[in-house]
Order: sequence, then C-alpha cells, then structure tokens
Amino acid sequence: MKIIIKTKLTEKVLKLESSFLIEILGIQNKNIKEISNAYPKSKIISRGNELFLHGSENEIGEIEILVENLINHVDKFGKLNPELVRTYLKRDTAVLNNMITDDEVILHGNRGMIIKAKTANQKKLVEASMSHDIVFAIGPAGTGKTYTAVALAVKALKEKQVKKIIITRPAVEAGENLGFLPGDLKEKIDPYLRPIYDALEDMLHGEKLKEYVEKNVLEIAPLAYMRGRTLNHAFIILDEAQNTTPMQLKMFLTRMGPSSRIIITGDKTQIDLPRNQKSGLEDAIQKLIKIKGIKFIELDGRDVVRHPLVVEILDAYDNSDS
Repeated sequence: MKIIIKTKLTEKVLKLESSFLIEILGIQNKNIKEISNAYPKSKIISRGNELFLHGSENEIGEIEILVENLINHVDKFGKLNPELVRTYLKRDTAVLNNMITDDEVILHGNRGMIIKAKTANQKKLVEASMSHDIVFAIGPAGTGKTYTAVALAVKALKEKQVKKIIITRPAVEAGENLGFLPGDLKEKIDPYLRPIYDALEDMLHGEKLKEYVEKNVLEIAPLAYMRGRTLNHAFIILDEAQNTTPMQLKMFLTRMGPSSRIIITGDKTQIDLPRNQKSGLEDAIQKLIKIKGIKFIELDGRDVVRHPLVVEILDAYDNSDS
C-alpha cells in the first residue's frame, strides 16, 4: 500500500522598504540565491520591492522569519552578504551573538560604516549622553561634537528609545543675513544645515533618510520653529548654540518634554552675534553648571579629527595676540 502525503502549498508576498531592498537581494541577487538554494522546493521571485514566495506552508513560514531577521540585521549593521545569509540559515546563534565585540561602537552606519567615539572627550560625550538627559558639548570646529551627537540620536531612534529626532540651529552664520539670500525659507536654511545632512548620510541609507524626513520622524529646522512647542519622546540636538541669545536658549531648553534627551553643541570662539549681544551658550554655562542632571563636556584641539593641519591652525589662532 502506497501512502501519499499531501503538502499544503501557500503563497506569500513580502513587501520590502526601498532602503533594505538592495542589501536583502545582494549583488546580482546572490543573497536571495543563497535562500533559494536552502529551500529548493520553494520559489522566491523578486519583482520591484516585493518578494513572491510559493511553496510548502512550513518552508514559506521559515523564509518569512529569515527575511525578517535579515532586515533587522541590515537595519542594525547597514550591510549584508552571502556569508552572513548562510550564518542565519544555519541558525548559528554563537556567531550571531558575537558579531559586536567592540563596546565603543555607537552604531553601524550606511553600508556598514562603523561609527565610534575616536577621542577621550568624544567618549566622555557618549557616556554623558547615556546618563544625563541634557548634555552640553563645547569645543572648537572639527572636534566631532555634532557628528557624535547625531550618531547618538540615530542610535536612540534605531533602538526605539525615542520616537523622533529633532535637529535645530540658530539662523545666524558669520554675520550673513538670511533675508538677503535667494530662494524660499528652505533654500535659505539648507546650506546652514548641510553639515547635519552630511553626518546623517553617513549613518542612514538615502531612502531611509528620505522616508524619515517625509514621515516627520526626522525634523531639521531653524531654532525659531521650536517656539511654542513641547518636544516629547525625542532626541533633540541644538547645534551652533554659541549663536543663540540667552532668551533663545532658555526657550529651547524649556521645550523639553517627557522621555526626551538633548545635546547642545557650541564653540565659544566662533560667536557671530552682534558685539553687544551676550551668547546664550556662555550664559547657560554660568547659570546651569551646578544642576546635577545637566552635564558639560569640554572638547579641545586634541579631539580634532580633521586634517592634522587643522590642529596646528587652531593652536596658531589660540596663541595669537591679535
């Protein structure tokens, strides 16, 4: 007597975000081919940003869980290759659990770029952000204040510690008046926010960055836009704080809502306010220094991570009598 066991077949369509699609498929679809080889009885077809699965109910269920794990991997590490796919297929938990051995890594950025604190004071900034809801990072250009702050914000968002990132700057730059610049407000402001975008492009895939902006998960705006708001469950960065007035900085700090974290960056040597106007950053250092929940981190020439000549240039200006 011949026993015939009927296998229940099923079909499933998995929609992938554009930011994950290329990494999940792999170069010349090599990642998907690894999955297909592991499940020869099932069909996996890629069309646009969708994966069409056809096979036994059990196998399709396993493939769906595998793809979800691979998406989580790409979201965390920024890249995927056939070897890693094989590791997930083997369910080698020992290897997977030991992928991160460097405790100093803040996050894995775009295309797997490793982003970490590079200097002693940058490490202090990272540690301070973990234990304080408000941190001031003060130091000259090139010390990685803003870059590190943005990395910490992206990390908090990815780990679902916050629901959104808000990055703001005062619209005062080197004595220039925005009103005389061409274009609408966005076109006037964007050049001043370019360093922020440059940092974000290191940390997020272009499609994911675009999606965050469109869904208002990531908001980049001039400081004036913060007035009258309460910023809840957000990681908020105020950049170039030396160009705020005391009232502006007070306004900003009092926007802080529940479960929010703030990093304020500034350079006391590059104040572009009128000479008779006190800097909000200098005012805050005097008034808030003794509050236990607020941490002040000072960075200096030893933290400069740009070209080595930048350190010498900063020293030359610092030591000049003029």
